[in-house]
Amino acid sequence: MTTHSGNHYFVPHGALYPVIISAGLLALASGFIFSVATDTNKDLAYLQSPGQWMMYIGAAIIMFMTFKWMSAIIVESLTGQYKKWEDKSFRIGMIVFICSEVAFFAAFFGALFYMRVLSVPELASFDPMFTPYKDFLGTWPSVGPGGVVLGTEYKPAALTPMGAWGLPAINTALLLTSGATITWAHWGLLKDNRKQLVWGLFLTVALGVAFLICQGLEYHHAYTELGLTLNSGAYGATFFMLTGFHGFHVTLGTIMLIVIWLRSIKGHFTAKNHFGFEGVAWYWHFVDVVWLGLFIFVYWL
Repeated sequence: MTTHSGNHYFVPHGALYPVIISAGLLALASGFIFSVATDTNKDLAYLQSPGQWMMYIGAAIIMFMTFKWMSAIIVESLTGQYKKWEDKSFRIGMIVFICSEVAFFAAFFGALFYMRVLSVPELASFDPMFTPYKDFLGTWPSVGPGGVVLGTEYKPAALTPMGAWGLPAINTALLLTSGATITWAHWGLLKDNRKQLVWGLFLTVALGVAFLICQGLEYHHAYTELGLTLNSGAYGATFFMLTGFHGFHVTLGTIMLIVIWLRSIKGHFTAKNHFGFEGVAWYWHFVDVVWLGLFIFVYWL
């Protein structure tokens, strides 16, 4: 077994996890491509069913192997393989990862700013004789240039913007409360209060699940009652891209919280050794902050 020697960094034994996960990613991506190709080319329709099965198999491989890989890392941690060098590198890696996530959402917020402040007013200022979008207004939310084709006639999409003080406000309260509960759980861990740690994580998971349920209801309301869809022009596209990707991050964060909660029940963390908990807590606070930006710039303003 590989062990520490002086200040040397722990090097695990060789594993096939990356290779098998790569194969799963290839199957997932290939299946998605085959499924999409059938939407525009009837000659490829025979690939649709195999493509869907490839997606399912690829996703299953990724999830199973990720579970096995993370289990191996947990065992390495519990057996004392990770010291100060590893703990420091894990923290640096998590910080870099969160910074990359900040850049990811900054790009979408930048796209929203560009459309609201520059692109939409510019399109509306064109000479009516030359603009490709007749009767285009430079107001936000904008339904143009998206629209629907009825027969041979093009008509702008009609929608009602999502209000800020319904489900979005409830979701804001849920996420802000979850930030408090995970901090309370952290305090319990630092005090070696296992009961406070477990209950704090349980409440955080419950609030994350409640957020996802409310977002699902919000999307149903948007599609069935407000006419707000991905085809609803600039506003619809940015709304679902920003809130949808955030919902995806909340889903991942909730899964990570569930894993940390189960590990806490088993007594895996101590007051001095708990980076696994801290990394998930950092990620969850990042999700909270992003939602505040969404609530202000997408729903409220």
